[in-house]
Amino acid sequence: MALLSSLERYDPKRGALSSFVMKRIKGAMLDYLRRLDWLPRNLRKHMKEVENAMIELESEGKEITDEAIADLTDLDVESVRMIRNEMVRKQLLMPDSYLLDTEETILSTMESEEDPAKEAYKEMLMKHLKVAINKLGDRERLVLSLRFEHELSLKEIGAVLGVSESRVSQILSVALAKLKRELEGLV
Repeated sequence: MALLSSLERYDPKRGALSSFVMKRIKGAMLDYLRRLDWLPRNLRKHMKEVENAMIELESEGKEITDEAIADLTDLDVESVRMIRNEMVRKQLLMPDSYLLDTEETILSTMESEEDPAKEAYKEMLMKHLKVAINKLGDRERLVLSLRFEHELSLKEIGAVLGVSESRVSQILSVALAKLKRELEGLV
């Protein structure tokens, strides 16, 4: 549809057809993806602010509380609580896509199973992911391992570590936010 629309609207005086068409198609694709997204744009923006605040607090060795996050952002405490609940819900509903468009999703879009580009991309992604995981703290790596390798619930991880379920959720959120930041631009 975007291609047809762009051909109808194209003005030869304004420049090359291919660049005009590509911009229109890309814009239409982004509009479509935005319509599919169940999170409003402002909530996504606030989630990123909260993630960054959590990383900052963790790196400074401070306790991650709603009040501390609110102090670092322009959000009130109630908004921070709501956003953190949405972050947890997103992690539980879509744990892989929270981090990135999952390796499997990306790789499944490539056609052949023996595609060299697919294998090279997979190796590069795994290498960067390993490096990013190794940059995490011991506790964060342990929580990731217990959650995704051993498939323990947050409550079970809390029992193993001797902390509350909400603290496990905080550690997991910070770890995933750090990984997400490290892997930005690879997908």
